[in-house]
Amino acid sequence: MSLPMGRAMREVFGETVAQLADDDPRIVMLDGDLGSSTKADIFEHAHRDRFLQMGIAEQNMIGVAAGLATMGLIPFISTFVSFAVVRPLDQVRVLIAQTGLNVKLTAGYAGLFTGMAGKTHQIVDDISIMRAMPGMVTVSPADDVEAAQVIRWAAGYDGPVYVRIVRDATQRLFDDAYAFRVGAAVEVRRGGDLTLIGTGAQTPRLVDAADLLAADGIDAAVLHLPTLKPLDAAAIVAAADRTGRLVSVEEHTVIGGLGGAVAEVLAEQRPTPLRRIGLQDTYTVSAPNDVLLDLYGLSAAKVADQVRAMQWADS
Repeated sequence: MSLPMGRAMREVFGETVAQLADDDPRIVMLDGDLGSSTKADIFEHAHRDRFLQMGIAEQNMIGVAAGLATMGLIPFISTFVSFAVVRPLDQVRVLIAQTGLNVKLTAGYAGLFTGMAGKTHQIVDDISIMRAMPGMVTVSPADDVEAAQVIRWAAGYDGPVYVRIVRDATQRLFDDAYAFRVGAAVEVRRGGDLTLIGTGAQTPRLVDAADLLAADGIDAAVLHLPTLKPLDAAAIVAAADRTGRLVSVEEHTVIGGLGGAVAEVLAEQRPTPLRRIGLQDTYTVSAPNDVLLDLYGLSAAKVADQVRAMQWADS
């Protein structure tokens, strides 16, 4: 049975930061002229005196946020991921990561689903870039429940954080009993034949894929890694011990992303067969979400098809 649909993470983002600012006057929002899309405008309406419209000048926005952080404020930066990670990369690296300043890169429109805006707005290598940056905590929540908790955690953490927020509503993986812990994986489903490992909005689709595989007698576990850095290496090793076969699935390039992170852990701590499903060293095309999911092998059905076809050395 498919998981229920939740709310869009971007709506939860705007609401949560606005609520946090009700109690913490240090919180400010910097917007790159995309507030109606990223929902930073929810904060703008609630706290107009702490909303800074920076325009389409992302490098400058990063510099202003760094300056505000040196004055004891807690800046949340809001724009599309493409414009928060790649365009001002030097400023992010030098002004925020190298200094360890308390700036929150809470960027929306991650991954493929950018509303038909085209490949200039899609970004499928941000995890690779951000998790490689020393000192940058990198988090990719699965649904609206987890996204709200990640934002609340980030506000209380003293240091730079990158939060990857997707555009559209996602399947809801968690309920109100869930408690996000930075650096901790979540065992979503137990299984004995192999472990599907996901991050972000891809993880709920893996639950559906596991259901499809179960119909064919394949007992797949699902492990969710919301935090790409710090990574829960112990959970990955434990999954390798339990099932002996791992499949990482990500709406991102397989080079340096989730699959790359899992491979690093296995190579050093527990050599185990791993297959990586994701973008294969290619830029993407623009199309409706369902079309893109099938095209890049990320829908539940396509993931299940690929797992069934996998050849394992011990088979």
